[in-house]
Amino acid sequence: MIFQALDNKIDCVGVYGDGKIHKDPDLKLLKLESTWDATPNLIIRDATYAKLLCEKDNIDDACPEHLKEKWQEVCKKLKVFLRCLNVAQINLNENCFFDLVPDSFLMNFYETKNKITQHVLENYQRPPNYEFMKEVNFLLHEINSRPLNLDLHNASRKLKTKVDVSQFNKIKNASNKVSYNMYAARTGRMATKYNSFPILNFNKKFRSVLRPKNDWLLELDFNANELRVLLALAGKPQPKEDIHAWNAKNVFRGLVSRDKAKERIFAWLYNSESKDYLANRAYDRFTIKEKYWDGKIVTTPFDRKIEADDFHALNYLIQSTASDLLLKQAIKINKLLKGRESFITAVIHDSILIDYKEHDRDILKKLVETFQKTDLGLFGANISVGKNFGVMKKL
Repeated sequence: MIFQALDNKIDCVGVYGDGKIHKDPDLKLLKLESTWDATPNLIIRDATYAKLLCEKDNIDDACPEHLKEKWQEVCKKLKVFLRCLNVAQINLNENCFFDLVPDSFLMNFYETKNKITQHVLENYQRPPNYEFMKEVNFLLHEINSRPLNLDLHNASRKLKTKVDVSQFNKIKNASNKVSYNMYAARTGRMATKYNSFPILNFNKKFRSVLRPKNDWLLELDFNANELRVLLALAGKPQPKEDIHAWNAKNVFRGLVSRDKAKERIFAWLYNSESKDYLANRAYDRFTIKEKYWDGKIVTTPFDRKIEADDFHALNYLIQSTASDLLLKQAIKINKLLKGRESFITAVIHDSILIDYKEHDRDILKKLVETFQKTDLGLFGANISVGKNFGVMKKL
């Protein structure tokens, strides 16, 4: 059965499939095989997800030409219903959407969505990284299912300039949930969707608005993730200390300070035409590029395939591998936290933010070890904690 979830709220389980609406169904009696995407309330691990086949986050981008007119028509009707519910001051967070609109509309809308899903199933092959991306997708839906604990009152006292007001309004008017776009960048680096809480470009001045639901916020952050990825791809062992201090001593022979070493290595890393002899000798990026780029396509260690020219090939390889490596570690951490009160709040560039319960202290060491032990070796990491995201202190 090709099916679609009728709502994404945990307490609102409904399914459309085989031309029928199933409200509060016994899922064991339904053969749910394929759908456009998972939802927080309906994650079927063995189902096929069309979104992951065509590698598009928005179903509009996957809609075939012969269904576009019909899809636009039902989406227009959906927007009318949502506007009416808003005018009537009906809170969709407290009501199931499928209880508020006619069944005739639901059948029309979700049948069209099923047809788009079927088109994708028939015209796209599974990408090599499908199983990995399925686990990533489940994790991101789980993160999206939990509203953030936000304290906007105290932050409003920090508004001193027009820029402050603008930045604060972005936070105030956004959703209190983090919603990721998996396919915003060709490298796989995460972006947030429109109206998501802006966790990836969160102004430091207002980070104190984000507070834990439990006792602490705990952040696990790779030390120079992309440089460590480059070392790993070169087959070099990972330094246990801060990698910029290590570079100053071992790559640049103690001739520059840590900060100068950091500046110099990044200037070399992100400029494929740079001729820095010492950096090239240590990291050998030419050999790395030859191994993972065939002249047209970069194939990463996580089986992601990216079209790239010579200028961008190495950067895409490093950025994509670093991003997927962090997501792989987040999946491991999430499994470790199953059955616990602590949970992942967000994935942020090179770090994982955990809403941490004090009585889960017994697994703190295991969390850190799991985070550091990657498929590419033992990576150095920083661990920070705080009572809000604005006062995080390194341990």
